[in-house]
Amino acid sequence: MSRRCHLDLFLLTFFTLCCHKCHGKPPNILFIVADDLGWNDVGFRNPAIKTPNIDKLAYEGVILNQSYVQPWCTPSRTAFMTGYYPFRSGLQHGVIHGTEPCGVPLKYTLLPQKMKDLGYETHMIGKWHLGFCRWEYTPTYRGFDTFYGYYNGAEDYYTHVQGKLGHHVHGLDFRDNKAVVTDQNGTYSSFSYYKRAVQIISKHNSSMPMFMYLPFQSVHAPIEVPKVYEDMYLNIKNASRRIYSGMVTALDDAVGNITEALKDYGLINDTLMVFTTDNGGPSHLGANNWPLRGAKTTTWEGGTRGSGFVHGSMLKKKGYVNNELIHAVDWLPTFMAVAGGKSESDMDGVNQWRTVSEGQPSARTEFVYNIDDVLNGSAIRVGDFKLLHGNPGRWSGWYPPPGIENVHRDPSGEAHFSEMLFNLADDPNEYNDLSKAMPQMVEKLKAKISMYKKGMTPALNPDPEPKANPKYWGGVWSPGWC
Repeated sequence: MSRRCHLDLFLLTFFTLCCHKCHGKPPNILFIVADDLGWNDVGFRNPAIKTPNIDKLAYEGVILNQSYVQPWCTPSRTAFMTGYYPFRSGLQHGVIHGTEPCGVPLKYTLLPQKMKDLGYETHMIGKWHLGFCRWEYTPTYRGFDTFYGYYNGAEDYYTHVQGKLGHHVHGLDFRDNKAVVTDQNGTYSSFSYYKRAVQIISKHNSSMPMFMYLPFQSVHAPIEVPKVYEDMYLNIKNASRRIYSGMVTALDDAVGNITEALKDYGLINDTLMVFTTDNGGPSHLGANNWPLRGAKTTTWEGGTRGSGFVHGSMLKKKGYVNNELIHAVDWLPTFMAVAGGKSESDMDGVNQWRTVSEGQPSARTEFVYNIDDVLNGSAIRVGDFKLLHGNPGRWSGWYPPPGIENVHRDPSGEAHFSEMLFNLADDPNEYNDLSKAMPQMVEKLKAKISMYKKGMTPALNPDPEPKANPKYWGGVWSPGWC
């Protein structure tokens, strides 16, 4: 690095710190992401689900009623970390599997690095799922000071092994920064994660702001939970729904323990907490998005409209339900604004701080649900109107929780999906297709999709790489093979 670069970096850091000192230290930011949590899987929407800690935080803060995410894990995390729609980077289709040689392109500066540049300590605990075939793709190379979690998209909650034992591709996936973690075998992951979060909170130097990204494994498959939590739902006869509900309550306990630590160490009043799911819940695996249509992996509302809330003493308006449009790409520029920074002008995300903190109108009037060139499906919302063009995904029906009769036919698997238009203000559950009644609106939204497609990168869909097999890496999922 040249002397001029060193000088520029010093001046940037100096003026950032000086600015923070003049205007007061910016708040800590705790960004909690639940995995595969359904719309109807939190107590503040469904009293049958026991989430007292999440409910209390939500009621004290701002419940987000129109906060959107992507249909899958990797695309949502890409949106969170880059501030750009995943179709810009080729990560719009499905997820990154453990043997696929790809990751979030290195040309993107991710959220944690931006926060570090603004003077924040940065910590990550939980699920990465943004590629790891090269060390350069992994969390501590992309801006996190510390990382405690796993690289893949799913694993056993107790053994922390990804892939079935006995299968030709399986291995341990748990890291503390770069080191392999071997002392958590038998410990439920939510417990491991909240304990690490409490440890970081207890040692935090309060003179510096902290950014903690906490993407829990819960409540993604496999459906596993300590029996004490499952037994809280003995009234539920469906085994998947019973165990899944217990997993949500275990997640809630972890959130409660972290909240208590923030109080114990005097950080709660100086911490902005954002909670969101990464996509809708998988209805076939115990989750529930009722009364919304669809599920995880689809561009229906049940796959993309996420449960979430914002909590913090710095919110000027609290204790209400916010109905403004927010998208996953908005969190990066919003966090940067809270931290005293500014995001790139060409970014898809917009600063929504006034929306979530004051209840002001949303900074956006439209967003793209997805453009999937492999699935041949796309969807967009402009104002109250939503257009689905092509394949919306497999789970296209309405899936009530046990005990509620479904009077609507499940059209999943039918080939008639081509263009469907809905007015979400009048019809949030997507019952009435208006495409034939409003052809001009269909054409208007199709033109919008065509415009966005011009900025699309073809989906990264690489063939599996045999060298990724953990058997070549001491039985551990490891970087270094691409």
